[in-house]
Order: sequence, then C-alpha cells, then structure tokens
Amino acid sequence: VQLQASGGGLVQTGDSLRLSCAASGRTFANYALGWFRQAPGQEREFVARIGRTGVSTNYADSLKGRFTISRDDAKNTVYLQMNSLKPEDTAVYYCAARLWVGLQDPSMYDYWGQGTQVTVSS
Repeated sequence: VQLQASGGGLVQTGDSLRLSCAASGRTFANYALGWFRQAPGQEREFVARIGRTGVSTNYADSLKGRFTISRDDAKNTVYLQMNSLKPEDTAVYYCAARLWVGLQDPSMYDYWGQGTQVTVSS
C-alpha cells in the first residue's frame, strides 16, 4: 500500500491542524494505521493508532485529549486532528500501515508515508 501524508505547516501555539494520509494500492480496510513523529535528533515516536474498524484507538499518554485519530475507509484516508498545539509538537509526522493489528512499535509497520512537517512557533 502507498501512503501520502499531507496537512502539515507552520502554526502558532494553541492552534489546530488536521493531518491526512491517503492510501492506495491495497484493500485499505485490512490495515491498521498509525501516526508517528520524529523531531530533529530524536527517535521516531508513537503518536496514535487506529484499528481496522475504527473502533479501537490508542494514543501516546502525553497526547491524550489533544490529538484524535480517525479513518474514512470510503476515502482510503486516515486523519490526525491536533488541537492546542505546543512547540514540543514540532516534528515530521508520518503515517504508517500494518496488516490487521496496529501496534505502538514503529518497527512493526510495513508501509510508511513520506512525512509532513509540523512546526509550532511559541
């Protein structure tokens, strides 16, 4: 499956952004999806994941209540709604796909989008 992330940009503290990740090539509904991020000089870290049906979601503890992951299988797209953004949210955000079951470990994902830059100014 091919993934294309978009929606990043430069925003101010407290602003919101919605990232999108459009998928093509395989049966989208068979894939669990995740969002990860990587700041300069840091390892890629888990942000959120969503199961194949969209019912099961999971977030990094530090992001609960501010970020929401969702999926629209009719559009083959997964979203990440980010609210109350902080400078420490600045990173390249990546979407990823994995057959059947989503996990928090990025090494377990088979397909990755190219990343979209999110920069939050103070």
